[in-house]
Amino acid sequence: MALDGVSLSIIAKNLGENFELSRVEKVYQPSRDCVIISLRSKNANGKLLISAGAMGARIHFTENSPENPPVPPMFCMLLRKHLTGGKLVGVRQLGLDRVLFLDFEVLNELADPVVLTLCVEIMGHNSNIILINENGHIIDSIRRVNADVSSVRFVLPSVKYELPPQQDKKNLFEIENSEIKADIISQGGALLHKALLSLYSGLSPIICREIAFYTARNIDARCDELNEDAFDRLFFFISQLKKYLENPEPCALYDAYKTPKDFSFFPIHQYGHTMTLRPFESIDALLDDFYTERDRLERVRQKSGDLLKTLSNISDRITRKLANQKEDLEKCKDKEILRCKGDILYANLSALEKGQSSVKLINFYDEEQKEIEIALDLKLTPVQNAQKYYNEYRKADTAEKKLSELIKSGEEELLYIDSVFDNLTRASSELELSLIREELYQQRYIRKKSDKKQMKSSVPYLKYLSSDGFTILCGRNNVQNDKLALREAAKGDIWLHTQKIPGSHTIILTEGKSVPDSTITEAAIIAAYNSKARGSNKVAVDFTAAKNVKKPSGAKPGMVIYDYYKTAIVVPDGDIVSKLSVK
Repeated sequence: MALDGVSLSIIAKNLGENFELSRVEKVYQPSRDCVIISLRSKNANGKLLISAGAMGARIHFTENSPENPPVPPMFCMLLRKHLTGGKLVGVRQLGLDRVLFLDFEVLNELADPVVLTLCVEIMGHNSNIILINENGHIIDSIRRVNADVSSVRFVLPSVKYELPPQQDKKNLFEIENSEIKADIISQGGALLHKALLSLYSGLSPIICREIAFYTARNIDARCDELNEDAFDRLFFFISQLKKYLENPEPCALYDAYKTPKDFSFFPIHQYGHTMTLRPFESIDALLDDFYTERDRLERVRQKSGDLLKTLSNISDRITRKLANQKEDLEKCKDKEILRCKGDILYANLSALEKGQSSVKLINFYDEEQKEIEIALDLKLTPVQNAQKYYNEYRKADTAEKKLSELIKSGEEELLYIDSVFDNLTRASSELELSLIREELYQQRYIRKKSDKKQMKSSVPYLKYLSSDGFTILCGRNNVQNDKLALREAAKGDIWLHTQKIPGSHTIILTEGKSVPDSTITEAAIIAAYNSKARGSNKVAVDFTAAKNVKKPSGAKPGMVIYDYYKTAIVVPDGDIVSKLSVK
């Protein structure tokens, strides 16, 4: 998922062709590792985002406007001082290394024109943004590297800039096919994609795997397995990559949960149907969307961490409580034996005396009339011993009824917590998290957080349009599920929900029309996809008229009962759901 040197060369080419001689209008630093430079020229203007973040180092133009801190960081002030008003006069990349140099012509303190260089190093945890003066010395960097961090290379003010340690790799697009073949043969039994990664610069793992996939029809092919036909396919694919460098076709890969997983400057086919391929007009648009979505999901994940822990603890507590209650209920199954012993003692009072520790009597409840040994309390009279067994029977009978009620209530509560957990795992925005948090507060599972930025707005239902033109709505949380299914759905609308599995309530708005089976199937797929069973192969989805859906008195949000239903078995296909989705 890291930005590779080949993709960086495409970005550099675009930057040089479209923004050379543009001026630096503004500089921002919205976060510790990220800088945005606003460039403007007669023909184009844009916001150049440069990030040195360990998990998202990159450079591209962005359409987003991250919130800036009230007080600009020191590095931001430094860039403003030196670059504002400057002119971009050059964009350089050494081979296919992930190091880009942006040359700016600015005026120094004596009003003489000089060239300052902004060096962008995209190297994972060692990524950096460095401002270099006209003499090649570092003015400052977004991340300083001293002896405590590295003993090889210092990145400090006034130190002469040195390139990162160079890897002994070749440029795959500048050497002959014969040399490529010799290189690969020399790797022996190594995996082809790993050999490509170690031999040639600028290639990301996904590109190397795609080359291996096309060459040998197998990602795990070894170098010594390649025949002449495989080498021909390899050389052809490399020639195609060269064409993509001139005319890229950027695309991003998403999993079944619409989570961004990887990207490339050309279509990727190695994952088959397990990933969704989405094309973009430019690599800048690709990176902007990819990292914006990934960062948003990461923020949601981080902010939902406390709720996930709370729900996990609640679920564990309820599960332990249910286990103890079921164990106690199991003991109550012997209550009839207690009543029988009391009856037998009462029937034989004349044969009993105080001070006996036990007695053997005929069990008249047994078909074979066998004797039964009954334990007695030495201190009690025969009548009191019989009464004791009756009292224990009544206690066990009462406990059984109470425990049955508690177990039923506990199982319903566990199902509710599971549904909230499902909603939380599918939440895609901070507003949705806020609404889930509010729901848990209303149900007295958590305390109210003192948040000055309380979100009082609501999120819309998930909306879809079937291939037959019917609107399909889907709740995002339990409160929405109740509102949609019980208050907003008309009696003739069709309600759908996964069978005995937590998920969103789904409604087909019929508008009094007859709904074809194809729309019901699509709605069932949507219901299955927006449920805990999203990753399953086959999911049972119940559907019925909305008028048949009721809410039991005192039931928690999202909990309903229904009758007169039918069941559809569907596959929760993310591609179908995406096509039907209405933004």
